[in-house]
Amino acid sequence: MAVARLKQIETFVAATTKGSLSAAARAEGVAPAVVGRRIDALEERLGVKLLVRTTRRLTLTHEGSAFLESAQRVLADLANAEASVGAGGVKASGHLRITAPAGFGRRHVAPLVPAFIAAHPDVSLSLNLSDRVVDIVNEGYDCAIRVGDLPDSSLVSVRLADNRRLCVASPAYLARAGTPRVPGDLARHECLTLSSEASQSRGWAFTVDGAVTHLRPRGRLDCSDGQALHEWCIAGLGIAWRSTWEVERDVAAGRLIAVLEDYAAPPNGVHAVFAQRRHLPLRVRLWIDYVKHTYGDAGYWGTRPA
Repeated sequence: MAVARLKQIETFVAATTKGSLSAAARAEGVAPAVVGRRIDALEERLGVKLLVRTTRRLTLTHEGSAFLESAQRVLADLANAEASVGAGGVKASGHLRITAPAGFGRRHVAPLVPAFIAAHPDVSLSLNLSDRVVDIVNEGYDCAIRVGDLPDSSLVSVRLADNRRLCVASPAYLARAGTPRVPGDLARHECLTLSSEASQSRGWAFTVDGAVTHLRPRGRLDCSDGQALHEWCIAGLGIAWRSTWEVERDVAAGRLIAVLEDYAAPPNGVHAVFAQRRHLPLRVRLWIDYVKHTYGDAGYWGTRPA
């Protein structure tokens, strides 16, 4: 029974990542009808519809999207567990290519590299810091650290930490312009927004009447660099929507004040993202485990320098 359940999950992940039942069937060397029966059995066992199937495409339902992320993580963890036993005393080696968002990467990825390299002297590493969404498969990266909601893709993701967003402003700005009480009040404020199409494309997220809604605030200033927005915010030029990893020390020190906290959206995540592979290189597995362990330390986020 356990083997059959695992095969159903593997088939579901294969079908969604490859885009069709027939492609998944070809990869497994079985008939498409076998793949269909496995997914039917999985949906029946879970009691939810995971996929909407047409002759041309597969579309994930809301429940299917949520289950896909969990299923990919479980399969990746299982593969890592098997590989760690199989690797025995083999040391990690080779070149590791990583990409991360510029601001987050400077604060929370680059500082982790020295200890990792010291622990694995046969590994070399390249770190790309860019707010562009890098195509890790076609550009040859082993792993991406990504912050926020992930688009549907064939990539595997491992959640490393929660990421919460806050609306913040300086005391001077709030004294001058007043404090917004509800998200709609932002229309009367100077809002400092990212101009990059790759970031905050849906706008700022809030929870209103129990549902997440998105607003697109406007202001006289926008910038493609989050650090510049952060500095403008401290300088009193407006309200910004920033991650807690970036502003929590400024809030604690009184340089910034959080507003609209009662309307904060649920946290999204910090993820490690990598290509679907049957045998992930040891250096990649060790890097992901190292970052996950570091971010999972309850004291980590409160001890980073401002």
